Amino acid sequence: MRINFTARHYKSSPRLKEYANNEVLRLEKFYDGIISCDIVLDYQKDIQIAEIMITVYGQKLTVVEKTDDIYKSIDSAVEKMGRKLKRYKEKKFQQFADNKTLVK
Repeated sequence: MRINFTARHYKSSPRLKEYANNEVLRLEKFYDGIISCDIVLDYQKDIQIAEIMITVYGQKLTVVEKTDDIYKSIDSAVEKMGRKLKRYKEKKFQQFADNKTLVK
């Protein structure tokens, strides 16, 4: 999986970048067909925003999470993306199973 990291409106620390990358790498256990991942961290007044965009075959999945702490935002966004990847995987394999039964 290719990971792109962007920090808007501030300079992120290497520790934060590594934390975000490690959290996103955990998503591979939900679905191994992830092509690329874009992590965008933003700071607006008192709100810390974490946005994760994952490209899988034929689709782009996006999650945005806003909290007062950037680490909480990253954790919440990764949890949401994990649920979204599970749903995507279930739908994909359900369509495959439906097509397989139609062919018989």
